[in-house]
Amino acid sequence: MTDHAIFHRPLGAAVPPGHDQAIFGMGCYWGVERLFWQQNGVWLTEVGFAGGTVQNPTYDQVKRGDTGHAEVVRIIYDSSLISYDHLLQLFWENHDPTQGNRQGNDIGSQYRSLIMVFNDSQRAAAEASRTDYGNRLAVNGHGAITTEIIEAAPFWPAHEAHQQYLHKNPDGYCGLKGTGVEASIPNPDPT
Repeated sequence: MTDHAIFHRPLGAAVPPGHDQAIFGMGCYWGVERLFWQQNGVWLTEVGFAGGTVQNPTYDQVKRGDTGHAEVVRIIYDSSLISYDHLLQLFWENHDPTQGNRQGNDIGSQYRSLIMVFNDSQRAAAEASRTDYGNRLAVNGHGAITTEIIEAAPFWPAHEAHQQYLHKNPDGYCGLKGTGVEASIPNPDPT
């Protein structure tokens, strides 16, 4: 099994005790993964695909839009160091959740805005933050949020060359861009 290029832990690792996981889709996954691996308290990041109908899809299948999957990042984090609310704040502020099946020039359902939840607590936090951020966007002249919030589905890792891509290719493509509207999250850190 391949190790994470930054954390030197095995990709596909199980969630260790005292840790939680999150899955977010925010467009092209390269920049999204870098955003999260830079956060204190994040233990592992991994890019892949989720939310579709094909088992173990390839990048080319997902890129063509044949599978229903979104490009996502799986995040394992130490919840004593970084809260799920803080991860949600990063999610909302670093992409445009109003664009439907696209992010900027990346067009297709594989680039949709997506939150996969693992429990009722995550669902409640995600839904409350979506409502709050939607109101903030409306006040600032943006359209309605199109972000899906769904139960966690199987995560299919992307091939090794795409893992930590922007660490291996510092000048690589990153389409990550927010709306400029700040999110107000009730408990950004678990203090």
